[in-house]
Amino acid sequence: MEKILKITISDQVIVNILILGIVAFVLSMAITPIFTTVAYKYKWWKKPRKEAWSGGTATVYNKLHAAKHHRNIPNMAGLIFVVSIALITLLFNLKRTETWLPLAGMIGAGTIGLIDDIFNIRGVNKKIAGMQAKVKFLLYSIVALMGGWWFYDKLNVHSFYLPYFHNIGVGIFIILIFWFVVVATANSVNITDGLDGLAGGLLASSFATYSIIAGIEHKYALAAFCITVVGALLSYTWFNIFPARFFMGDVGSFALGTALGIIAMQTNTIYILPIIGVVYVFETGSVIINRTSKLLRNGKKVFLSSPIHHHFEAIGWPETKITMRFWILGQAAAFVGLIVFLLGRR
Repeated sequence: MEKILKITISDQVIVNILILGIVAFVLSMAITPIFTTVAYKYKWWKKPRKEAWSGGTATVYNKLHAAKHHRNIPNMAGLIFVVSIALITLLFNLKRTETWLPLAGMIGAGTIGLIDDIFNIRGVNKKIAGMQAKVKFLLYSIVALMGGWWFYDKLNVHSFYLPYFHNIGVGIFIILIFWFVVVATANSVNITDGLDGLAGGLLASSFATYSIIAGIEHKYALAAFCITVVGALLSYTWFNIFPARFFMGDVGSFALGTALGIIAMQTNTIYILPIIGVVYVFETGSVIINRTSKLLRNGKKVFLSSPIHHHFEAIGWPETKITMRFWILGQAAAFVGLIVFLLGRR
């Protein structure tokens, strides 16, 4: 245990990492009034989805959120933290072996999400309030596969680590593993982003945890990137908690979900990503369970609505209670993930 916990990080390195988090928080706070002014002027209102995640009409969801639908709430606020994180990383924390890949993945996925959000706002696809799911999946897959190729060819990674099995060599198939981890994480985060403050608070916990992991692994630039994300997210969440002033949109959820999956690959800790992100797993699992149940049981659902946070709304839990309890679950899972990481280190 003493060997496991022996970590040598200088005070100055820690200070430099934390400063980037503070700068990200301040910069995001400064950008927020500019975004809200433009968003309200040009009416970037989020349109409610008509289709349920589990298929069919989103009847329960629209009933639960009828009051929100009557409010004009801007979408695409993820632009605030994506721009802040990108600027700070490009100016102060750009390192080829550590921050190029999560930055590029975040920007690439964020750009696709931005297009989807614009479709939502402008009503380009009135049936589904955004880009078609198959098209989004294809575009995000292209981003993930390009990242996977860079991971394999430029960073020369050909294996992944599992405790007790150590490094498992898979050669070029690491690209497919990279694709699966990144796409699954991005979609899970996107599914989770359904209540005021929920995704922002959970992502802050996830990235804070990975900043510790990256620091322990002596990947200090990557740790600083994670803390930059946390700082920017805290600013966003300040305005997104109930009642939300704006929503992050796909530009935010897919950008950070993609970055989170990439960081799990770069720290060689994909085995603890489902632990740290257990709430994302439950949220996505509830959608899969409901969809499967409807197919196999003549339209009958297991949950009143999915993702599962809407089920708790449907049985009478206040939105704020669901959000804060899910935050607590996410933070507890982060502790468990750290313990598993420390016990499973080489």
